[in-house]
Amino acid sequence: MLIPPQKIQNELRSDSTPGAKVQLKSSHLLVDREVSKLIFENESNVNVVYYPDRKSLMVAPASDDLFKKLHKAKQFMLKDRNIRGDKSIVLHELLIDNDVNDSDRNLEYEVQKELKILNVKL
Repeated sequence: MLIPPQKIQNELRSDSTPGAKVQLKSSHLLVDREVSKLIFENESNVNVVYYPDRKSLMVAPASDDLFKKLHKAKQFMLKDRNIRGDKSIVLHELLIDNDVNDSDRNLEYEVQKELKILNVKL
């Protein structure tokens, strides 16, 4: 299969805001490749939990059973967003269930590298 060079160039260009590592866009959590490599490595699923009182979303690899048990997290699919290695997680249900602002925006986040947890402020 031949992929036109222009299409590859367009795919390499991110349609996200320059410098934004974690974003909410169209009810998807978009995670830059640098952040995703630190936390998710080669995972295809993640555990996600939202704490409404702190407006905090915590994301960890699905292989982390302790995180799932401690936080009663739900499993979500971690999708490849582009060939650069950016990742995305569909959050429609979580946003609706918790009445979270779903407007597109850059998000504050904290990487807990040792624990392999991404903590995002929604």
